[in-house]
Amino acid sequence: MYSVSDGKEMMQQVSSSVNHSSIGGDFRLIDQNGMEITLGDFRGKWVLLYFGFIRCPDICPEQIDRLLEIQERLALYGKDKDFVPVFITIDPERDSPEAMKDYISTFYSDRLVGLSGSPDQIQATAKKYRIYYSKGPKDIDGDYIVDHTVVMYLLNPKGEFVDFYGQVKPVPDIVRRIMDFMKKYNK
Repeated sequence: MYSVSDGKEMMQQVSSSVNHSSIGGDFRLIDQNGMEITLGDFRGKWVLLYFGFIRCPDICPEQIDRLLEIQERLALYGKDKDFVPVFITIDPERDSPEAMKDYISTFYSDRLVGLSGSPDQIQATAKKYRIYYSKGPKDIDGDYIVDHTVVMYLLNPKGEFVDFYGQVKPVPDIVRRIMDFMKKYNK
């Protein structure tokens, strides 16, 4: 479980180490429909990435709700057609494309993309985006929680990292920032 202070501390660490050119990069993963997806498949779209896992009891569902709320608010301004919310698992052993499809369907969004892959693919992608994750101890039922960084990354239509948002950043502020980036990009 995360506390707000943990989130602030993590964001300070990310902020102090942010070098825009060193965050992000291409990936080759599988979406919830079993299709191979690369970052190039999103070219021409603004992408908001969030890393988590489908058995997360609270933080991940809240963050996915925030992803979708951001998309809905962008729609109010007519800015959602070139925007894709993306959820990447950090628990590939349990979060298969089929499991991801079931999970994604609970959010009633035809825009949310869920990505999974092999443990090596997920590790390589998480490393490119500076996502920390660690599988916790198993309980008596063999279930476990995955500790991970809670941050969303905004990528421009070229697939380049442009901004990040922590779990306590208000959605209206995120939408405003994204719209500012969209406006600057289109100049």
